[in-house]
Amino acid sequence: MHFCFVLNSISIIAFTHRHFSFDEIGLLHLDDKDRQRILTKINNELGFDELMYLSTCNRVEFIFSGSTPFTSTQLESLVKMLLEQHANSNVNGMIEKAEVYHGEDAVTHLFSVASSIDSLVVGEREIITQVRKAFEECKSFGLSGDVIRVLIQSTIQTAKKIYTESAIATRPVSVVSLAYFELKKYLSSPKNILVVGAGKTISSMLKFISKSHEHQFSIYNRSIENAQKLAVQLDLSAQVHSLTSLGENKEEIDVIITCTGSQNAVITPSIYNRLNPSHRKITIVDLAVPNDCDESIKNLQEVRMITVDELKTIAEENLKARSKEVNACKKIISQQVDAYFQHEKQRKLERAMSEVPERIKVIREKAYSEVFAKEIDNLDPSARKIVDDLIDYMEKKYISVPMKMAKEILLKETIK
Repeated sequence: MHFCFVLNSISIIAFTHRHFSFDEIGLLHLDDKDRQRILTKINNELGFDELMYLSTCNRVEFIFSGSTPFTSTQLESLVKMLLEQHANSNVNGMIEKAEVYHGEDAVTHLFSVASSIDSLVVGEREIITQVRKAFEECKSFGLSGDVIRVLIQSTIQTAKKIYTESAIATRPVSVVSLAYFELKKYLSSPKNILVVGAGKTISSMLKFISKSHEHQFSIYNRSIENAQKLAVQLDLSAQVHSLTSLGENKEEIDVIITCTGSQNAVITPSIYNRLNPSHRKITIVDLAVPNDCDESIKNLQEVRMITVDELKTIAEENLKARSKEVNACKKIISQQVDAYFQHEKQRKLERAMSEVPERIKVIREKAYSEVFAKEIDNLDPSARKIVDDLIDYMEKKYISVPMKMAKEILLKETIK
């Protein structure tokens, strides 16, 4: 049983791998330095109470909380704000392909995302951490409040329940591990590996690679300090360079692994020619969204290219193999959605009742200082103490009794 006054409080706008290319999704990613400003602008202009922004390699989603559902006009405004830095982008096309969820559908969708059954790779546990961090960041921006907090708390509980009670993650395969399984075919002996970037995706990829053979690494990153930390943490035999010097050092390369947050190609044709002047056979793993490598490099005869887009075929095969588990997970999610709405209704009551103590305090102070001021001043100390004790008792009961009665009403409605 669901409750109408809650259903419309959550809206989700999703741009996912089902309808968008990874390059298109990449246009919607917000850089760290601009994220708070842009999200604050979005929330203010669209007029919602709360906002959360979730960004992964295969989706960008906005969770809104407000008194009314998301409208088509607001969707158009959202897309235009996201694409204002990309003059040639197809705004109407992006609007048409966006997924819009309200109320129960929105909650079900978010539970499915965190439980990985909506992921490009089913059973990918990484998404639950991404959801938690996305909430914490938006909370720190002052954009996510108690409504989204309760939603995310239930979302994470649901994901944990899925991972515990189903076999959906018994063979977890992330995008990174899929990429590694492909790259592994060409790592039968020690290789010279050039790495571009030093973020989490690169770190995860290098953990796999460093387990076999004594590969030699050259790491290029905007922050040399972060690149050095990565090399130390993984105990790699590595040379560290600034990203600005990419292509300037003479080194024989067998493999390039790249993943940065750049919106433009990091490895251009001219840089690639300097990296591989002899045009020897080379394997490139490009995990960036949008891709770090210029599109023309993919077509070079000597290049074996592994990209997130190409991993989609393997992911779809995994999805078919796990279809039975997906159905079992959907049953768990349905039960959890019911539990969420009951919990949210109770929490909404608690939010409303949280104002009661302060209002009672104001009434009490007025009674003492104005309404019964003369009468109280004329009381002897013992009588004054009795009055104080009586008011204290009534004050506590006035707060607790209505809350208890309201919870009993909620319980009866749930049983019905």
